[in-house]
Amino acid sequence: MKNSKSILKKLTASREVSLIIVLVILCVAIGLRSPSFLTLKSIADMFKNNVVTMIMAVGMLGILLVGGIDISIASTLAFSGMAVGMLLKRGVITSTPLAILIAVGIGLVCGLLVGLVVAKGNVAPIIASMGFMYIYRGLAYVISNNEWASADSLGDFKNFALGKILGINNVVWIMILIYIVFFILMKWTTLGRKLYAVGSNREAAEISGINASNVILFSHTMMGVLAGLCGALAVSIYASAQANMLYGKEMDVIAACVIGGVSMTGGRGSVLGAFLGALILAIIAKALPLVGIEAIAQNTVKGVIILVVIVLNVLTQRSMDKNSLKEREL
Repeated sequence: MKNSKSILKKLTASREVSLIIVLVILCVAIGLRSPSFLTLKSIADMFKNNVVTMIMAVGMLGILLVGGIDISIASTLAFSGMAVGMLLKRGVITSTPLAILIAVGIGLVCGLLVGLVVAKGNVAPIIASMGFMYIYRGLAYVISNNEWASADSLGDFKNFALGKILGINNVVWIMILIYIVFFILMKWTTLGRKLYAVGSNREAAEISGINASNVILFSHTMMGVLAGLCGALAVSIYASAQANMLYGKEMDVIAACVIGGVSMTGGRGSVLGAFLGALILAIIAKALPLVGIEAIAQNTVKGVIILVVIVLNVLTQRSMDKNSLKEREL
């Protein structure tokens, strides 16, 4: 009996472990209902189709860590993706690396502007990013001029998302590389520690010599870079560029972070948690049609599953806090 309690205590002492358990349960349950779910092709397609959410989730992690939020990211994605799509359609550019670089540059400027208003203008993040959400989405419609870029207009760029290295899709490799970089950044660099410090207690961080506004500016700029990159990747993945592309995707990104145990008030969260949260969302999106749930009911079921996972996450966090208090008392 004591051993079973000890094992349960260890399992609930880590948000990431609890999320992995949820993942295993989901995969087993879905696999029993639909064996095709666990095939290599199905898993590869799931990662490719959800790579945008996974990449932007790690960027949102940085913003949530400092106590902020950014709901303009899907509009930044659409703006950068539409710009690249139209440049390819007009024949202004033909190079895939150049197209990605342009999208990243647009995203950087978009994120920087949001960061400046939030960090230097002391405007509430939700208000500032809401304003820019409409601005960037509007710009996407302006540059589209009531047109869209189809697969035939994209040339070789659409083939980038089809290419593979060592059997793994190009866009998945990009996602893996980004997560490795962010894991190192958050775990072993001064900048990573500053992100946690500012989110935990901004005043204490500033007293210790940290320039909080610059840290916040960095988090928004980096989010913009990743959103811009995802704009280019989305155009290649879906072989089209439209002004309304991935409308509302910011909600999935924020949900992925919350599921992954990232605190909405700042100072708490991990790269692994953000990844696991995004992966859970990807599995849910892939599984619902496979198990026969009608499209009209999928959002409802998805919402229920997300709430259950978040509740489990909250219970895990409370268990961790209690264990921490007991250790201090001892």
